[in-house]
Amino acid sequence: MQNDLETTRRKFLKTSVAIGTFTAMAGVGLLPACSDKKGKEKDVSPPEDLMQEHGLLNRVLLIYDFCKIKLAGKESFPVASLLDAASIIKIFVEDYHEKQEENYLFPRFQKANQLTDLVTVLQSQHYAGRRITGQIIQFSGQSTRTDNENQKLIGLLTSFITMYRPHETREDTILFPAFRKIVSQHEYDSIGEEFEKNEHIKFGEDGFETMVSKVADIEKKLSIYDLAQFTPSF
Repeated sequence: MQNDLETTRRKFLKTSVAIGTFTAMAGVGLLPACSDKKGKEKDVSPPEDLMQEHGLLNRVLLIYDFCKIKLAGKESFPVASLLDAASIIKIFVEDYHEKQEENYLFPRFQKANQLTDLVTVLQSQHYAGRRITGQIIQFSGQSTRTDNENQKLIGLLTSFITMYRPHETREDTILFPAFRKIVSQHEYDSIGEEFEKNEHIKFGEDGFETMVSKVADIEKKLSIYDLAQFTPSF
């Protein structure tokens, strides 16, 4: 299995260097919350909070890329890692992150009659993503799969990756910057507080950090955790 993982890791690196560069550009704003002169952590703005979570989503998409290559090459790998990754997408991205967008951002854009076409597409993609994730969990949770089922799983992973990379970048570069312009400062600050409260209620005090740790554990199992391996050789 280790040799198979190393072979696929090399294939994965060749196909993901460009994607990694694109992702890094999309996630420029994913910096930790700053501290004031007294050392107290400042509140994270709603867009910054959501963009940090997009960083986590991007790491799962890289896991999906890796697993898709393994499946296409009919190579063995810990399939439980794919199930774990899909479960994080469902629990954190779909049932939490996207709900924040749907409950706090989308209605305000619709009320302001701003970017309504974009919001409609984003909402429909949320629904499509949930259907895909349900099937990924179903297939990756099976102890055995036929060749036809493996092909379906490859197709599901491809569809999810293909949809969510442009989806999140439209949010990061268009929707989130525009959000600040359609709400008052007070409402903007209040939504940030709501985001933090909701995260603590659903996942505990260090919910985001816990999810990042879970993603890192999956990356380590697949031998794609070491960041240095993504540096191209010249």
